[in-house]
Amino acid sequence: MSTTVTFKNDTVCHLAGNEVNVGDKAPVVTVVNCNPMLQDEQVGGEGKVQLVVAVPSLDTPTCDAETRRFNTEAASLDGVEVVTVSMDLPFAAARWCGAAGIDSIKVCSDFRNKDFANAYGVLLADGPLAGLLARVIFVIGKDGKVSYKQVVPEITAEPNYEEALAAAKEAAAK
Repeated sequence: MSTTVTFKNDTVCHLAGNEVNVGDKAPVVTVVNCNPMLQDEQVGGEGKVQLVVAVPSLDTPTCDAETRRFNTEAASLDGVEVVTVSMDLPFAAARWCGAAGIDSIKVCSDFRNKDFANAYGVLLADGPLAGLLARVIFVIGKDGKVSYKQVVPEITAEPNYEEALAAAKEAAAK
């Protein structure tokens, strides 16, 4: 049975790819950073704590608010790398980051091969947003394992920030 989310509490969207859960080894994949432009960035792996935030598109009100919030909160996350991943092209993401004043997190794109989307099971397989990422948060510990996962059930809703931030702080303290 595949994981599903809703869009506007109406349309059910199925998630495609390899479902990754708490306790699983986080797949190591490459995404594309928008600053520095077109630089490869690694999601997953050992040796550092990552708070990985998947969003459908920075150019929507909810993704905008979420990414701005995590950018602000990143200052209080000692020892945590915050990475936001979307399917937005890096050029568009760079323009958005400049306008939004995003400077404390990495904003990356999975546009090339959808490696992140497929490896983490967060690709919207159907519905009006098919081909984009679902709204999902992962915390990856220094051991390379997923210590926290939050799939936001309604894609237009914001995540539980406090829970995700607490999980990231806990992982950094280990």
